Amino acid sequence: SRVVAFMNQKGGVGKTTTVVNLSAAIAEAGRSVLVLDLDPQAHATLHMGLEPGASERSIYDVLLDPDEAEHAAIEVRPNLAIIPAEVDQAAVEVELADAVDRRSRLRSALEKIRDRYEFILIDCPPSLGLLTVNGLAAAREVIVPMQAHFLALQGVGKLLETVQLVGQNVNPKLRVSGIVLCMHEETTRHAREVVADLEQFFEQSRGTEVPWAGARVYRPAIRRNIKIAESPSFGQTVFEYARWCAGAIDYQQVAQLLMEEWDQMLARRGMSEQIVTRGVSAGTAERTTA
Repeated sequence: SRVVAFMNQKGGVGKTTTVVNLSAAIAEAGRSVLVLDLDPQAHATLHMGLEPGASERSIYDVLLDPDEAEHAAIEVRPNLAIIPAEVDQAAVEVELADAVDRRSRLRSALEKIRDRYEFILIDCPPSLGLLTVNGLAAAREVIVPMQAHFLALQGVGKLLETVQLVGQNVNPKLRVSGIVLCMHEETTRHAREVVADLEQFFEQSRGTEVPWAGARVYRPAIRRNIKIAESPSFGQTVFEYARWCAGAIDYQQVAQLLMEEWDQMLARRGMSEQIVTRGVSAGTAERTTA
């Protein structure tokens, strides 16, 4: 499965909205999706129409006992499930303080269920605590939702350094896939300059060893749209609330890109496995002939 952590250490940038609506778009395409709500604010849980703490099991229980993952996912839409959050899960920082495996609890849990879902999207808290570290330890990729503002641009550099640090110490396979621009206003000069700076930064990173060497700015940007802001109050995705609004169309197109990327990854992986298999077979035949 494709396991992606969505993170930004600045709140209010559209992170949870992006996780929920991308997961909904992917599920509508017939692909199985699991959302993990690691944020104690439980906004992804609310956005999906669930009441935090009302479920029998939550991501809090999964972190305390990874075996709980087997029974914690709740199917909220066709092809779409969530392991919900509860407000008390912030206490996990204290409860796991002395646990040797405290940073890899979520990774252990996903090993038990990841074969059930093609996409697993993790909504990380807007802070670098134990919950976020667990999300980054369990993921293979990071996507950063952000607004095209100068201060947000400055924060991206620190965020990428954080990803690199976690990669060095916890998860060497972790890579940054890219940035999703949220609440975007393409007509402003400031936004265009910020996007240009981002694209130049990623281009300069090509061919290096940094985790963001292959990152991109996903297009289209998610346009500022009141329907996106209204839909969570009804416990609905933007596709259920206002399918043909600008924001829904943008999220659907970005989701399509994510699915195409994954299909291409799988195709390359399949070709590599075939090459290895042919190489092994050829070597065996050569030794047999000799």
